[in-house]
Amino acid sequence: MNIAMKKPLVAVWFLVAAVSAGVCPTSAAPPPARSDSACNQGPAQAAATNALSLRNMAVNMFGRPETGWQFYLPLILNEIGTTCGPTTPGFANALSQWQASHHIPKTGQIDPASLGTMKQLWQQQRPFAVASQHQCPDPPPEQMLARAAPPESYGGKTILLRPDALAAYRQMVQAARKAGLIPPGSNLAAIFSGYRSPDYDASRCATEHNCQGVVRANCSAHRTGYAMDINLGAAAGLKPDSSADANRFYISQTPLYQWLVKNAAQFHLVNYPFEPWHWEYVGHQ
Repeated sequence: MNIAMKKPLVAVWFLVAAVSAGVCPTSAAPPPARSDSACNQGPAQAAATNALSLRNMAVNMFGRPETGWQFYLPLILNEIGTTCGPTTPGFANALSQWQASHHIPKTGQIDPASLGTMKQLWQQQRPFAVASQHQCPDPPPEQMLARAAPPESYGGKTILLRPDALAAYRQMVQAARKAGLIPPGSNLAAIFSGYRSPDYDASRCATEHNCQGVVRANCSAHRTGYAMDINLGAAAGLKPDSSADANRFYISQTPLYQWLVKNAAQFHLVNYPFEPWHWEYVGHQ
């Protein structure tokens, strides 16, 4: 391996190791940028501004203050249609074109207006998010639900889903295995939460006194039988569904999550952006 190739690999190892050790994600180095000529073409000043805001910008996308927008980077890259790193002129160029197409000032910089529009677009892909603004959907009769097989369940839980949602999940897992993203015998991509009855969620709300927040709501998408929480790994010492910023950032860097962001739509699965493990089947619409 030549010296020029070693530096990016060291940077990636340091980033993953730092997050796994519980280091605050805002202190991690930004992802390495592609070096091809397309990524070097674009507004340099906007690229410099993005390099600063990536880890330092005050963000509040889903009701909880965050520092930096690097957690949302895989979704942003997919949205604006580029693979250029977030600090490159090429990224800024792709962003400016996306901004123009959505009637946002064409700055090439990540800003509150751009993030707000992206959030709106992402949430509109979730029928539950749209419907629940007006009325909480009724749950399905439980006898209509299908049960996931034991290897599909995380930690031996009983997982129930709508039959079409479970079928889509299985197709997604098969494709991810074929892509080499799920090692044989691994519980990666196993489901740790599927259908949850309104009574079950109400009981948790009463016990834990933390509903109607960003992490848990008393009208949960899980009541529909179309939502599933998938094990995508976890930062050291944390659970796969920990909403700690360090865990969310760790998952956002995993190959399986990044593959899902790019490919899940093929299986009619969409992500709740604040929780990288939470996916909803929308093929029934």
